[in-house]
Amino acid sequence: MASARRSGRAAVYLFLLLGTAAMIAPFVWMVLTSFKTVEESMRLPPTFLPRAPTAQSYTRALSLLPFARLYLNTGAMILLRVACAAAFSSMAGYAFAKLPFPGRRLCFAVVVTQLMLPPQIFIIPQYQMLAALRLTNTLFALVFPGLVSAFGTFFLRQAFMGVPDELLEAARLDGCGQGRIFAQVALPLVGAPMAALAVFTAVFAYGDLMWPLICNSDLNRMTLSAGLSTLRGQFSTNFPVLMAGSVLAMAPMVALYLLFQRQFIEGIAMTGGK
Repeated sequence: MASARRSGRAAVYLFLLLGTAAMIAPFVWMVLTSFKTVEESMRLPPTFLPRAPTAQSYTRALSLLPFARLYLNTGAMILLRVACAAAFSSMAGYAFAKLPFPGRRLCFAVVVTQLMLPPQIFIIPQYQMLAALRLTNTLFALVFPGLVSAFGTFFLRQAFMGVPDELLEAARLDGCGQGRIFAQVALPLVGAPMAALAVFTAVFAYGDLMWPLICNSDLNRMTLSAGLSTLRGQFSTNFPVLMAGSVLAMAPMVALYLLFQRQFIEGIAMTGGK
């Protein structure tokens, strides 16, 4: 019995180890390729370790892209999208969960319907709105699609549904208005779901590629993901420079994850249970 248990545990660990290796391998390959020459990166069969490691690709990437500006644009976009998602989604989620008003179910059905539609169909209307306002090639253009989050509204609505009505009624009997009940009673009880929403919003904003390329054509107004796409050539690509740029773009998010690892894990874990 003990032998069978140990064998099963060993099989599970082996499976997890293989899965971990499969996820880490692309990142290791990216880092190693950034230290190779162009000829070595295109050699067949490919070589795993660089024969003569060189950091010229990083120097070249830093000279081709304004990384300081791209870092600033990406950081500002993430912070503003997280702030907007937390503010507007929490208020909308609370209203859908706890406030009876005419047409509540219909409005919530519209929000849920938006979740079912691919985000690509909203790109043209959003761009036309920005063009009409003459706000293309601006920081606001990067934040515009994240002003209101249908996913955040649905997610926080489910979180507010778990807040006991008795607490809200007790606060109302003590003379609290609806705004104070929301800010001082209901909102502190959904802190973990709010952290989870912030994590997801930041990750989605960081990896957004299509929208920054569409709304902004100026390289100094792009984000890291959009700026890296300009390193890809039409007929040939300098893969070491591209990988070096990817490493430089990935470094801030890795650093943030290492600093706030516990919050990341707790936030994601909260999405699996009440």
